[in-house]
Amino acid sequence: MPGIIERYRDRLPFAPEDPVVSLEEGSTPLILAERLSEKAGVEVWLKIEGANPTGSFKDRGMTCAVSAAVREGAQAVICASTGNTAASAAAYAARAGLRGAVIVPEGKIATGKLAQALMHGARVVALRGNFDEALKLVRQLVERHPISLVNSVNDFRIEGQKTAAFEIVEALAGELDALCIPVGNAGNITSFWKGFQELGYAPRMCGFQAAGAAPLVHGKPVEHPETVASAIRIGNPARWEEAMNAMTSSGGAVRAVTDAEILTAYRFLASTEGVFCEPASAASVAGLLTHGAGEGVRRVVCVLTGHGLKDPQTALEHAGAVVPCDPELAAIERAVLE
Repeated sequence: MPGIIERYRDRLPFAPEDPVVSLEEGSTPLILAERLSEKAGVEVWLKIEGANPTGSFKDRGMTCAVSAAVREGAQAVICASTGNTAASAAAYAARAGLRGAVIVPEGKIATGKLAQALMHGARVVALRGNFDEALKLVRQLVERHPISLVNSVNDFRIEGQKTAAFEIVEALAGELDALCIPVGNAGNITSFWKGFQELGYAPRMCGFQAAGAAPLVHGKPVEHPETVASAIRIGNPARWEEAMNAMTSSGGAVRAVTDAEILTAYRFLASTEGVFCEPASAASVAGLLTHGAGEGVRRVVCVLTGHGLKDPQTALEHAGAVVPCDPELAAIERAVLE
């Protein structure tokens, strides 16, 4: 399958002669979740964005941001990140032959994401601060140096990420009542709404934040955000106003879910639907199960933003134990059958 720029060039800000840096992102699965549908009382589909090349939805925006950077003659790209943006930026910088640098909160990035950024050759800087401080600093840095900033404040990121909405409309023939989505820096919900609007659709946009990192719910920044869902551990979203507009304009809302609710949904998806997502992704499902998607909703899409292998440590901490066994048939029988 072609990447999203080739597939949707007529709806993206790229001319036929423009350079394209792609890992053939997009075209991710949309699957009917039968057990979740039964539990939620509505028809639920899962948009599995963890099937993108680096394991998260960030690749949709990154192909556009890095392609634009190459077009503009940039020699390097940089981002602040809780993990997924770092992994994606590092991969696409490597693909483009550019230098890549990522600023991450020290000790607050999941192992899988850190490993990706390092393996792709990015300069990884661990900031003794949180994501919001990191983003503020990189925005200042790019004003002083010829480096392209590829966070979601970059409009090319929004352009790329809106293509997930196009795919949902195509797959469901536009028959969609609501979209449930995790909200961290708020770029993704902004992008989905833009994509739906461009096609003339307006499903209810239901955004869910972790209770310990819920600035949009409280109406003010959270100075020290904390949650097991590291990908949405953000206290002052860069796309605050756009995200709120998406939810209010569509008749949706933003609500909080606890870490316990997120982890319950996380385990449920893996054990009953066979879908392993990272904890932040499960916020969309936790939100649907806890708060619903509003009156009159029959069909819902829950966006799962990243793959479960992004955060193996959390999985190991919340999964069942490994069963030790001696190399004997009787021992194997007891271990498997009892």
